[in-house]
Parts: sequence; C-alpha cells; structure tokens
Amino acid sequence: MSWQSPISPGISWYEATVGERPEYPPMGGSCETDVAIVGGGFTGLQAAYHLASKGVRVVLIDAHRFGDGASGRNGGQLGTGQRAWPEELEEEIGYERSKGLFDLAEHAKQHVLDFAAARGLDIEYVPGQMNVSHKRGLEKDYRANPEIAASRYGYTHSTFMDRAETQERLGSRFYLFGVRDTGTGHIHPMKLLVGLARAAAEAGAVLHEKTAATRIERIGGKAVITTARGTISADRALIACNAYIGNLEPKTAAHVMPIRSFIGATPVLDKFPKVLPGGEAVADSRFVVRYFRKSRDGRLLFGGREAYTADNPRDMTQHIRRQITEIYPELADIEITHAWGGSVGITMPRQPYVREVMPGITSIGGYSGHGVMLSNYCGKLFAEEVTGGSAELDMLKSLKINAFPGGLSLRAPLLFLAMTWYAFRDKL
Repeated sequence: MSWQSPISPGISWYEATVGERPEYPPMGGSCETDVAIVGGGFTGLQAAYHLASKGVRVVLIDAHRFGDGASGRNGGQLGTGQRAWPEELEEEIGYERSKGLFDLAEHAKQHVLDFAAARGLDIEYVPGQMNVSHKRGLEKDYRANPEIAASRYGYTHSTFMDRAETQERLGSRFYLFGVRDTGTGHIHPMKLLVGLARAAAEAGAVLHEKTAATRIERIGGKAVITTARGTISADRALIACNAYIGNLEPKTAAHVMPIRSFIGATPVLDKFPKVLPGGEAVADSRFVVRYFRKSRDGRLLFGGREAYTADNPRDMTQHIRRQITEIYPELADIEITHAWGGSVGITMPRQPYVREVMPGITSIGGYSGHGVMLSNYCGKLFAEEVTGGSAELDMLKSLKINAFPGGLSLRAPLLFLAMTWYAFRDKL
C-alpha cells in the first residue's frame, strides 16, 4: 500500500515510480552525538552524508518520511544561477557579490550531477530548460540576458528564442519569446533523495523517520533537541525543515514562509509529439510561476496555481487541468494520472535563509522554488563549515533577509493578498 503523507496531499508520480523506498526506524531513546540534524530533505541528508563521511557522529530525525516535504515532491528543475537573474542581483548587491552567488549556484548544479554519477544513481537527468514570457514588455530583458550571462558571468549555454523558435520548441502558441539554457536540466527528485539517504546511512549517519522535534534549545553548551521519544544532545545542530518549520524555531519561522504548490502528471504523450519535442523543462515569467517539463519517458509534469495558499484544494486536478489547457488546448481532455502538492519555503527577497539562530545551531532554508540544487549544496556547505569552514556558506549568511511583515498571526493572510494581487497582474 502506498504511503500517504500526512503533510502533503496526493500520491506523486515520483513516489509511484521510485521503486524501493527504504524506511528508517523512529528514534528509540535519548542519545548524544557530535551533530544533530532536524529535517530529512536534501539539505539535512547531504549534511549528514558529508559529515559522516568525515567521521563525524551524526543523528538526523524527521517528523515524517524522507521526501514528504519539497525535496521529494518538487518540479525537478535544476535551473541556473539564483532565483533572480544575475543582472537583477547585480543592481541590488553589486557585481562581485552577484558573480559569487552565480558561481555558487553553478557549483551546486554540478554537485548534484557529480553526486549522482559517483554513486551510480539514475536520477533521470534530461538536459535543457527554457524560461519563457507571456508579456511583450519583457523582450528587451530576455534578449539581453544571454549576452550578459556570457560576457559578465562566463556562462555561454543560453540563447534568446524569438517567437517562432519559442512556439516550435514548446509546441504552443501561448508564449511570445524566451531564453533556452542547454547547460542545465531536470531530474526525478525522489530517486535522488532515496539514493542520498542510502548513502548517508552507509557512511555511518544515524537516520530516524517519524520522529518529530518538539523543542530546540541551547543548554549547558550543548544543542538539545527534544522529541516524544527522548532527547538528542549535540555539539552542533542543523535545522533543515524549510517550509515545514512550523513553530519549532521562531527566527526561522519569521523569515521562511510556506506556500503551497501543486503538480499533475499525464500519461506518456505519444499522440502529441509537438508538445516539448526536445524534452526541456519550462518556467514562465509569471510572478506566480508556472513550471512544467517532460519526464524522460515522455509524460507531461505540470505545476502551478492561480494564487498561493496554505489550503489544499478539494480537487487538485481542476486547477492543474485549467492551466495545462490554456497552454496546450489539445490536451484539454488528457488524463491526469497523478496529482500532488506540498509546501515550498520562500523568503522576502527570494534568496536562501542561512543563519545561526542560537549558538552552535544553524538554520538553512527558504530556497524559494530554486532548491533542487541549492538545498543539496547547502547541506554540503554546512558539513564543510563544521569540519573547517566554508566561504560560500558565509556568502549566503551575509545576504539581507528581512522577516515577513505581520508576525506569525498576520503574515499568511498578508502573503495571500499579495500573491493574489500578483496573480491578477500576471493576467494583464
């Protein structure tokens, strides 16, 4: 029987096709360790793997099963750079820091691919991604982006697509132009996560599912994590809960907001060869972004909604089908074989939140829809910091990440209003 996550609706196509998904036992009692990690997604498991590989004692717990959060249920797109284009960041933080963040993201991309290759993990990598626009007013920016990426950031894999090329490569007349990126691609995230957990366990990390942290505090020079099954006492701790932080740690909760996103999968599109004939992933120019791609076996995986909300719709397929049909009218009656949702962690500036929230206790999250590669790499960087220091993690720590307005009681309603407004503007 398929596992139904209590925190994320629907059985995903990833879960249905991952094969064996090992289970890890709940914690059996109190323990002491060098590093304690809360959160069994990409960040936590990468940190556990890299620490254990260097002989550091690690205990990792997750309230549910590994992959129930965004790491196992996301859109699978690696992307390039940070959430914003480098020229946008350059205006805000200057060229040197923008270049540093771009290079960090390139290291993150390569890390994911190298990690999978070194361990023989078939993560179903498919090359190619397209960023496309439905607004004529953005054409100047889209034309300039590949040239800026090449001349100022040393990235030569992207090219501008005019309307004809965009429509041919998408198999749709909905978008006007875009940027094609052959230096990135998309993956099956659950296959990466399952392989990563196995690697961490084999390296010596102690992994526990279905073990929820109820309190994190600093006591007597130690990080102490309380659970219903006992406590973990450690020299250092990593909070890697991202969108599922809840009320566990207030500083993180004030800066990382959970938003819901939903994805649907279709059967293999044998009868529709014009839909994404090159198999690339796609993300559009909307603030409330739509993202879609072809799986390696040729089915359409489509994600996005009209507005972000913490609620689960009664019928996820209704929202997904409406958006698919807008872009691909010929798929109006296509079956949606799987529909699922989950929470994504965002921050105000759409940049990662990396902070020492208590002495010896670091929190990392808020990847803002760009987390497939960044979350994996940040886990590795945390391990490097513990074992000797990480200039790249320090770069992320230096980012200015403001808290969401309204406090814990009003921030969700305010965000909903803001996202609804942006969703309305996306239609103009």
